[in-house]
Amino acid sequence: MAADDLTIVLADDQDLVRAGFRVILESEPGFRVIGEAPDGAAAVEAVVALRPDVVCLDVQMPGVDGLDAARRIGALADPPAVLVLTTFDDDDALFQALEAGASGFLLKNASPERLIDAVRTVAAGDALLAPDVTRRVISRATAGHGPDCPGAAGGDGGPAVPDTGAAAIATAGLTEREAEVLRLLARGFSNAEIARELFVGEATVKTHVSNVLQKTGVRDRIQAVVWAFERGVASAS
Repeated sequence: MAADDLTIVLADDQDLVRAGFRVILESEPGFRVIGEAPDGAAAVEAVVALRPDVVCLDVQMPGVDGLDAARRIGALADPPAVLVLTTFDDDDALFQALEAGASGFLLKNASPERLIDAVRTVAAGDALLAPDVTRRVISRATAGHGPDCPGAAGGDGGPAVPDTGAAAIATAGLTEREAEVLRLLARGFSNAEIARELFVGEATVKTHVSNVLQKTGVRDRIQAVVWAFERGVASAS
């Protein structure tokens, strides 16, 4: 195994599904499946023992399911990226997966190319949310039923009225370039796509994204997108 291989652990209670995913992923140069698990508990053990770059988790598994496994994996020191795979287009499972710290959510009927791209995307530190999924996350979060959005409530527990557009950008202290990066995040761009759009290096984009998360007080890219849509920053100029 090459030192720079992208390493993967597969967790699914169906042997044939794991075998199929292994064949698909190992057909991609530089991808290596280094472990398999039939349930969530075994998946956590495999992650601790093997330290993969990515773990692909089925939602419905006996004993410890994929969502609980995602929470346990997320609590580890330096956890791998988590890609949740499911047969069902289930909003509750989607939001629970995101709240559990998953980097991506993919239906099992996706094409082999889409699976390969999803693993590569989450391994690079990007969130995997298709535009339709992003809209559902925004709708649920802004209605108060989705993942927590820091700053969405006032100090007395009541709903706050956040600044919008340019005012929100100024209040958060975002630079013009950071605001531009945030708008591209809200459009579903990956770090590589943002770098190409802005003619900068990916390392520079990562720095800007990190600054955006810190200044807006959110925990991840998905929450940053919610923040941007809530405040009209996604389309503000």
